[in-house]
Amino acid sequence: MKKLTYLTLTLFSVFSFAQEVSQDRIKTVLSTLASDEMKGREIGTPENDNAANYIAGLFKENNLGYCTGNSYLVPFNYQGKTVYNVCGIKKGKTDKYLGFSGHFDHIGTSNNPKDHIYNGADDDASGITTLAGIADYFKNKQPEFSMVFMAFNGEEKGMLGSRAISTDKNLDHIYNNMTALFNFEMVATESAFGKNALFMTGDEFSDLDELFNKNAVNGLKVNPDPYAAQQLFYRSDNVSFVKKKIIAHSFSTVDMTKATHYHHENDDVNIVDFANLTQIINNFGKTLDKLSPKNFAPKYNDTVKF
Repeated sequence: MKKLTYLTLTLFSVFSFAQEVSQDRIKTVLSTLASDEMKGREIGTPENDNAANYIAGLFKENNLGYCTGNSYLVPFNYQGKTVYNVCGIKKGKTDKYLGFSGHFDHIGTSNNPKDHIYNGADDDASGITTLAGIADYFKNKQPEFSMVFMAFNGEEKGMLGSRAISTDKNLDHIYNNMTALFNFEMVATESAFGKNALFMTGDEFSDLDELFNKNAVNGLKVNPDPYAAQQLFYRSDNVSFVKKKIIAHSFSTVDMTKATHYHHENDDVNIVDFANLTQIINNFGKTLDKLSPKNFAPKYNDTVKF
């Protein structure tokens, strides 16, 4: 009997542990997106298409459904070329959706003879890795909320991808039921608040951070935006959904007082704190697993500008 009890507990421990996303997995995904072979993932290039297809492959691995049509790739036009956002859904126990997003394009290459590739490890391979990690976490789980995962293209050219997909009528069945969108933008480094912590842009406009923090596990915390004067809330892809009056904020760890890698060639995997990023992803997943439409229904206040 003791052996059986021990075996049961052991199996329970294994399966409990197995739901966590490994640091190796996080490193593989981010390093692939930020590799020299991706040549900076500039929109309209073959490498940008390669990145879109790689993300689509990650969504397939997690058995996500298509958002529209028969592909994870959602096309739009850029200077006469067909380019792609990437979108996948996971059905939960309810029809209410939480959205998770980031942008996978970056700014390509430079004429720097020492290092001519803008790898964009933090900006924003880290954000894509985060939403892919959340999809990994829920691969064998059914959350209360349904989930939509969106990898935007063309952010660096003026949030083109998020604008295109946010106005796609084929996705209105999702948007009309979306409780909130978590947009991840530069989460590769330790924040000014320390490890296992992020900040939320536009925290003064809704109670999302308060409701999230009430359920947060293992010390994870979403902090107020310390750079509010820079108006980051209106400068990232979340704003395309704010215009639809969907609760949508960007989440980041970048310390704007120290970040010398922003739009520089040195934004590569060497600056990534993989242990911290993995901790954040797993704790985010565990927190999301506690959320339901009953305890998580954030609202805007009357100070936000639509």
